[in-house]
Amino acid sequence: MPLRFTLRQLEYFVAVGEAGSIARAAEQVNVSPPSISASIAQLESEFGIQLFVRKHSHGLALTGSGRVFLKEASRILIDAEKLYDIAGDMAEKVRGPLAIGCLLTFAQIVLPPLRIKFETSYPEVRVRQFERDQEQLLDMLHRGEIDLALTYDLQLSQGMEFRPLMALPAYAMLPANHRLANRPFLSAEELAEEPMVLLDLPYSRDYFLAAFQKKGLRPKITERTADIAVMRSMVANGFGYGIANMRPLNTMSPDGKPLVFVSIKDDIRPLTMGLLLPSSDYHTMTVEAFISHCQRFVIEQGVFGAEPVKTGLPI
Repeated sequence: MPLRFTLRQLEYFVAVGEAGSIARAAEQVNVSPPSISASIAQLESEFGIQLFVRKHSHGLALTGSGRVFLKEASRILIDAEKLYDIAGDMAEKVRGPLAIGCLLTFAQIVLPPLRIKFETSYPEVRVRQFERDQEQLLDMLHRGEIDLALTYDLQLSQGMEFRPLMALPAYAMLPANHRLANRPFLSAEELAEEPMVLLDLPYSRDYFLAAFQKKGLRPKITERTADIAVMRSMVANGFGYGIANMRPLNTMSPDGKPLVFVSIKDDIRPLTMGLLLPSSDYHTMTVEAFISHCQRFVIEQGVFGAEPVKTGLPI
């Protein structure tokens, strides 16, 4: 029986299902809303099911059948994209789609310059990026929704391979007028006496609190946020200190106030930033090209004042 639907129609359906709105989906896939509406109507007619219900003033919601259909349509699109990988490798070219995940805490610093240089070098690669927390990145890798992730060596699961890039010691972030701002380094004991703005993300929070817990200390957590830019602004405005590993490239908070960064003395292990991807004896040429690009980028840029990890791998 010949197929009477297209991958493009499935792509539009998945975009609407994830966005919850035809207008937002149209922006994402750069197609007019009427074209998307027509594609969804054709799919519903072809399969004889209702995929969405309209919610007054709240866009579209998937029906029960639509949720099942969305899961399978997403899988089909992922499988179809693998054809580009196969074709690229057979032609010995770096080409096709590449889905990259990146940890929220440093995506704004790392991903844009890293990605633009890669796409300039390999214009036939179509990159999609996803900024998520560590737990979400691990889930996306296990479900095959991304090819690899730029992240830290936190709670790495079995079946995953980690390619280290750089070691990043922890530091305390303080407002410029803080009484501890001129210290060469700080200890967990000193910080435990001060109010803390905790970067409250899965796995990250446990990492930051471990330095206090192993010494029997309880930090004075006065504020929590899942956004590192918000944390910087709260610190600069005097709500407390923060702890992070990735230093911004300037010493100003997002709202223009000065910050000071002080190393934490041996109480928190350095984190290693690297590339996490499913374990395999074979990775596509596109994935391997991106890994090599990241290794070169770290060395050439000298980013964040961190030391590149010596992996022994060819650069």
